[in-house]
Amino acid sequence: MDFELDEDQRLFQRTLREFVERDIVPVASEWERSGRYPDTIIERFREMGLFGITVPEEYGGLDLDRVSFALVFEEIARGWMGVAGILGTHSLSTWMIARHGTPEQRSHYLPDLATGARRTGIALTEPGAGTDLQGIVTRAVRDGDHYVINGTKTWITNARHADPLPVLVKTSVESPAHKGMSVLLVDASREGFTVGRDLPKLGYRGTETCEVVLTDVRVPASCLLGGVEGRGMQQVLSALELGRVNIAARAVGVAQCAYEAALEYAQQRQAFGQPIADFQAVQLKLADMATEIQAARLMSYWAAMRSEAGAATSEAAMAKYFASEVALKATVEAMRIHGGYGYSEDFVVERLYRDAPLMAIGEGTNDIQRLVIARALIQGTTTLGW
Repeated sequence: MDFELDEDQRLFQRTLREFVERDIVPVASEWERSGRYPDTIIERFREMGLFGITVPEEYGGLDLDRVSFALVFEEIARGWMGVAGILGTHSLSTWMIARHGTPEQRSHYLPDLATGARRTGIALTEPGAGTDLQGIVTRAVRDGDHYVINGTKTWITNARHADPLPVLVKTSVESPAHKGMSVLLVDASREGFTVGRDLPKLGYRGTETCEVVLTDVRVPASCLLGGVEGRGMQQVLSALELGRVNIAARAVGVAQCAYEAALEYAQQRQAFGQPIADFQAVQLKLADMATEIQAARLMSYWAAMRSEAGAATSEAAMAKYFASEVALKATVEAMRIHGGYGYSEDFVVERLYRDAPLMAIGEGTNDIQRLVIARALIQGTTTLGW
């Protein structure tokens, strides 16, 4: 049993941290407030090969181990959670294409996706279907050697830059519903493919989150992911398992940033003639934050390792649930330690406080994660312990 990163992982972590401290931390708050798109940061992602973290080496990717995958999102989210989302949905999509795509789909898309010459996302949620993906109404009807797609997707990260965009659709009316669901790889240049309004958000800024409207979009049948209808739900759920490791790691990064800000502020802020870090009430908050963050970090790495070894549905759910709750608590406690200044845009904790709730909602709400965990425990498909 080893709780330490290996030498390669530590070197990779150090490289990521230096990049974040140099290129993200100094601009994150200003760019988030002004709405500037982080194009220079994205260029650095390209230079570092980060768009290829889930792409096999044969297609030009890094094909990272899962713990290193988690490190990417922990370190970047520690600097700015919003830009971590740019890589998040891209990496889920590339992993899904690499794992489930036909040889032709992999060779066509993955080399450019690995370099960032093309970017991607994933279109699942609809105005009337989020948690209940089987409730989607977007349809794809076969017409000769094409599918014709009609429907609306919402809350789509990278929507304005995704090409292709994997879209979850219903290709037939089956019972149960998941048997009639498929994923189509839709190129953004297709007629009838429209990116609508940017959705206003509490936090998670830096990347766009949009509506996507598909009106009689004709897609070649060769764009059916895996080449077989009816496997869409299985393909998406396998990607969401990896996505929960991503979200757990992002939550750890946000919580770590909140803790570091609170610790530094407590050591500098004077009250009653001494630093507030000298007061036991503040010390207890810091101790709780540090302990819970470390527990969340270890759980995230554990879920990542279990995911690499095979299916880790309950482990990823545990990590995502626990780490996101820690992030919520840590950002609130950091704001309390800052007092009135924590409510000001002059301090980073205000942004962290707005970013943290997304991790408790995205990639399946925490209530859903608890149900996933409970079901696995009752069915005996997971155990507590190693």
